[in-house]
Amino acid sequence: MAESSSEFKPYIPADKITPEFTISSILTGIILAIVFGAANAYLGLRVGMTISASIPAAVIAMGITRIIFKKNSILESNMVQTIGSAGESVAAGAIFTMPALFLWAKEGLINQPSLLSISLITLCGAILGVLFMIPLRNSIIVQEHGTLPYPEAQACAEVLLAGEKKGSDAKAVFSGMGIAAAFKFIIDGIKAVESVIAVPLKAFKTEFSAEIYPAVIGVGYICGYRISSFLFAGGLLAWFVMIPLIVAFGGNTVLFPSDIGVSELYAAGGAGAIWSKYVRYIGAGALAAAGIISLAKSLPLICKTFASAIKGLKGSAASDKSERTSQEISIKAVIIGIVAIAFAIWILPPIQAGIVSALLIVVFGFFFATVSSKMVGLVGSSNNPVSGMAIATLLISTILLKVSGDTGAHGMVSAITIGSIICVIAAIAGDTSQDLKTGYILGATPKKQQIGELVGAIISALTIGGVLILLDSAWGFGSKELAAPQATLMKLVTEGVMNGNLPWSYVFIGAACTVLFELLGLPSLAVAIGIYLPIELTAPIMLGGVLRRLMDKKNKTQSSESSKGVLFCSGLIAGEGLMGVLLAILTVAGIADKIGLGANIPAGVRLAGSVILLVVLVTLIVCHNRSAKNEKAE
Repeated sequence: MAESSSEFKPYIPADKITPEFTISSILTGIILAIVFGAANAYLGLRVGMTISASIPAAVIAMGITRIIFKKNSILESNMVQTIGSAGESVAAGAIFTMPALFLWAKEGLINQPSLLSISLITLCGAILGVLFMIPLRNSIIVQEHGTLPYPEAQACAEVLLAGEKKGSDAKAVFSGMGIAAAFKFIIDGIKAVESVIAVPLKAFKTEFSAEIYPAVIGVGYICGYRISSFLFAGGLLAWFVMIPLIVAFGGNTVLFPSDIGVSELYAAGGAGAIWSKYVRYIGAGALAAAGIISLAKSLPLICKTFASAIKGLKGSAASDKSERTSQEISIKAVIIGIVAIAFAIWILPPIQAGIVSALLIVVFGFFFATVSSKMVGLVGSSNNPVSGMAIATLLISTILLKVSGDTGAHGMVSAITIGSIICVIAAIAGDTSQDLKTGYILGATPKKQQIGELVGAIISALTIGGVLILLDSAWGFGSKELAAPQATLMKLVTEGVMNGNLPWSYVFIGAACTVLFELLGLPSLAVAIGIYLPIELTAPIMLGGVLRRLMDKKNKTQSSESSKGVLFCSGLIAGEGLMGVLLAILTVAGIADKIGLGANIPAGVRLAGSVILLVVLVTLIVCHNRSAKNEKAE
């Protein structure tokens, strides 16, 4: 049975004061925010995905706090990871949209984006993302404790707690970290094996694939069978129903946005090409509809939270007497901050947005901050489809701008500006939600964490512009080195709406699917995420969920006896994240290509190695559960 918020007791009691928001934690967090932001910007522009930085930041924070500063404060380490993880989120929001501006500049439609405009756009989104999350904390973090699993927040807390404890718990976390780091280095460092096991199913006009990364399986294990199964169900619907139907009935017909026939597209790129060209739009429509429904369901609780927060403005005395673990930035300061940022978006020339855009940003920003925070609670920030939310925003905002007469290049720039700010808002709100959940488990002071999140977000926003300009100057967005796949899709969506040639039928199919899920009583948000994500992600998440189900049944429990497995999987997520950051640094430094051995290893051998690694990983997870059962028996 899940633990309710009234029964929950944090690791550090509310009446205990320990070092938290210190000069050393702030400076260390700022450095990590800049490093994680730059590394993830490069990775995201190259492969279209970023890595979550909360857990790597927690591990590094723990090491720096204890080894360098000779301190033993878990809340201080938590503050470092709170500030440091903001860099990854700001980078994710910026790289998924803003490169479209650079691509239009190369086409001669607009002038090259300036450092000032990029920084201001990102800064507005970063601050709003944190501010929007503050009034949502009580409803999402506190009152839904035990309902939303927050897998990566739990993993982050377990990593920090492992540093406080001695014995088998810490061993489980750090053994998972070491194993995952080694696996990640073998897969993406020396490239000795394939990262994805793919099985073409030509008779069914599709394929089945699964990543072998430890972190993805670990997320599925922590989420559990139920949530993993709904994600996988969405993946099955996309890859084993929608794709075969499109190929079977499409024939040689040329369907937008492809410029070749469906059969030719399938022959050239397989099921992945069909998913990328068509099904992804269906996923975006499903995700947008699920987000609207999710917000509608949350409105009563959100309104209640706002009402209680406004009541707290009657006097500061009541606030001063509140528990340390309940203190937050005042709702008055939040409202003033939101109004000030909205005014800046409207009035500052470098942002190139008007009052309509400012209003759209406030409305959609709060909407997607809510949705993003709940998604992170379901699947973790690594699998939070921020770009899907950006697509939904671009669809609606571009239509509204077009209707209002703001068309052409200026209208497209305005749409991307709105999309960029919303994307940053969604990313940083999800990160803030995750960090606040970690702090809730550990007993951190929410107000200090919220200030720390603002510090990390502001610093990251002011530095990401230089990183984008540097990378574009070095390789150019849209090139082989920096394909910028997400931003290219955003550009396509914006141009499609403005020019009147967007495949609306796919978007409406996705929305209709979401309505169907709701009528069947299914969690539409989880299933919609499964449609939008490639099956190579949902399949290993499902594997992790199945392993959790089997171990729970074997141990005849739903939580306690599986804790060793949860600790081990938490270590898997942390270890892969740390090695991912290291490999990103090696890539930027030009060292990664020199250590890669993949070109010298036959494809069959690499695939066999992938299968072996997957079997070894599953065996290790099972063994850690057995060791936990044996320890209890003793």
